[in-house]
Amino acid sequence: MEAPLHPHHPIDPSRPSSPDPMYWVTPRHLAGDDGVLAERIGDTLTDLGWRMWPTSRNALLYVSPDGLRGAEWILAAYPFELGGLPVAWQLSARPNTASALTEWNAYFTVGVPYEALTDFLLALDASETPDAGLEHADSVLKALGVRGWLRDIDRPRTTATDPGFSTNVSLEMLPPLIHDADPRGDLLGWQAWAEPVLGAPYLWCASFSASAPHELVAAFASSLAAPGPVPRRTLPEGAEDRLTVVRRG
Repeated sequence: MEAPLHPHHPIDPSRPSSPDPMYWVTPRHLAGDDGVLAERIGDTLTDLGWRMWPTSRNALLYVSPDGLRGAEWILAAYPFELGGLPVAWQLSARPNTASALTEWNAYFTVGVPYEALTDFLLALDASETPDAGLEHADSVLKALGVRGWLRDIDRPRTTATDPGFSTNVSLEMLPPLIHDADPRGDLLGWQAWAEPVLGAPYLWCASFSASAPHELVAAFASSLAAPGPVPRRTLPEGAEDRLTVVRRG
């Protein structure tokens, strides 16, 4: 029988606990990565048959069997930050194996819920045209609306937020260092971020370059907003008061 803790209340460290207790946490978009973002995504890519090898900059590069999709764990290289957080995973696609340049890139910092990134990867792996898909921009906001997220009053065609107003998905000007096949400097791309407490540090950030297929971003957004609880052994600092936690046992 699961004993619920008080909703939106941090775990009481004085409670007796077994080693490595497991908790079920909602909402997913504030659950953090449990410190296992590399392992969970690496396992997913291996299960999909992607090949992996280390690079000279201490990164781990995964490539899909057809050579059109790539995923790189770049945290050790610490190339740049989003919202003050180091980028951990960079995902990309290219039009053909002869192309040295990627069509689009997506970047995810530490702290992003690994379930949402996993679902993005599964959609990327299953896509027949991973380098294209800009026909249905509204699919991202529709995916969030189905989950109960709210469109921004001032920007209903580009921005949505969760009912708790802590996480946003928005079509914005691209931050610096976001690479895309389209070289123009005034492009818009989907951005997502979690800010559990207004004005406090971000919990995680994600950035999709302008040519990233909307249906893939929609897969990430839909998973991010999924209502079911997710298992965690640790809770993200700064978000404890925004979480509903149930201890299994």
